[in-house]
Amino acid sequence: MGHKLKIAGWLTVGALTGALTTFSLQTVARANMAPLPLEELQQLAAVFSMVKSDYVEPVDEKKLINDAIAGMVASLDPHSQYFDKKSYKEFREGTTGKFVGVGIEISQEEGLVKVVSPIEGSPADRAGLKPGDLITKVDDTAVKGMSLNEAVKRMRGEPKTQVVLTIFRKDENRTFPVTIVREEIKTVSVKSKMIENGFGWIRVSQFQERTVDDLTRKLEELYKQDPKMKGLVLDLRNDPGGLLDAAVAISAVFLPDNVTVVSTNGQLEESKFTFKAAPEFYLRRGGQDTVAVLDKNTKGLFKKIPLVVLVNEGSASASEIVAGALQDHKRAVLMGSQTFGKGSVQTVRQLGADTALKITTARYYTPSGRSIQAKGIVPELLVDDTAEGSPYAALRTREADLEKHLNSGQGAEVKDTAREKAREEALKRLEEESKKPVADRKSPEFGSADDFQLQQALNHLKNQPVKVSKTQAERPAEKKEQ
Repeated sequence: MGHKLKIAGWLTVGALTGALTTFSLQTVARANMAPLPLEELQQLAAVFSMVKSDYVEPVDEKKLINDAIAGMVASLDPHSQYFDKKSYKEFREGTTGKFVGVGIEISQEEGLVKVVSPIEGSPADRAGLKPGDLITKVDDTAVKGMSLNEAVKRMRGEPKTQVVLTIFRKDENRTFPVTIVREEIKTVSVKSKMIENGFGWIRVSQFQERTVDDLTRKLEELYKQDPKMKGLVLDLRNDPGGLLDAAVAISAVFLPDNVTVVSTNGQLEESKFTFKAAPEFYLRRGGQDTVAVLDKNTKGLFKKIPLVVLVNEGSASASEIVAGALQDHKRAVLMGSQTFGKGSVQTVRQLGADTALKITTARYYTPSGRSIQAKGIVPELLVDDTAEGSPYAALRTREADLEKHLNSGQGAEVKDTAREKAREEALKRLEEESKKPVADRKSPEFGSADDFQLQQALNHLKNQPVKVSKTQAERPAEKKEQ
């Protein structure tokens, strides 16, 4: 276990910061430091000296060095990042499910900050922000071209302070300011209910420190409502990921003991590791094994109950680990659309007391050895968002769309020309939809009676016909290099 403890850490897709990451916490000290390119370092030192002495006005030396480090790391891939004091603090807060801010999950679109979803009950939710809203300004600063990390910095702050967000709402074709008072945000990552007699639904929206305890508690509540449950839907749609140990633990809830959940492989020897469905791979020191408690209290129901897992293009990283493990072990039927394809591991190495480097160190693989990176998990049953189809799915950003993304390591990528055509058609349809009344454009809420994919999952569990997609197809496989 000593080797495992070195690398077992957190895999997170930070929806609250918009940065898709997988990480384990380590120190920077290593005995096998690579030899340094002295000539290039001398050039770097020369440039630093010239900027310091020749630039039109004095420069902050520390800022210059920090920016140089940040630029070097950012050139690698979308998920490697240098954390200064403030951003490192915010990054750690994001994994606990608590932080001070406005309460929105964000991504990037056309150089602007896009609201993926306001967190239920948050200041942003109460202020009326909606999924798809574009943030054009934070206070008086335009966000065009701003990094997501910088946008997050500006939206976070001290409790009870105000921030003004300028919103562009596409479907209403208007721009307006919203004043929001920051407060501590406590995200709720698990929801559940009985959708009808004998069939339960449990949704995981993010993998955080509290998620495993919340999920096992919710499952026990469902069991108490109906000890003879016939089927369960695990909803991972739009789940951007989170902590690796949470993904392993949640997989262990449904899988046989000690089977492989996920493996990692990279250049470092310590990055080559296999995580299994056993307490020593997910249990934090001193914590209670709520997975084992659930199994005992429910007489092993959730390791054998018929299971459907709902996924879509927004299911990434940790949620892809769970989906891939359950699919490979034939424990569940996956339904929905092909997932995001974020299959790289970031290790966070502390540089000082309050700075760190988050760097991509490995890819992760499903139990059968599939790399998910830039490809994703393909469900057995491709099902559209609605009965009318998935007209806007092509507009959703995937790992393969990100600039400088890491390839899968299992072959060169093939450009998806059909996807580009689908995007053009989706944009035209979106323009037409924007002319309709707002009430007619609202998307059905996950878990509601109007949730088409959930109804198809229920049909499958009841051995009734499922309306599969007539338009969705697996994205092109990667071409093997000869």
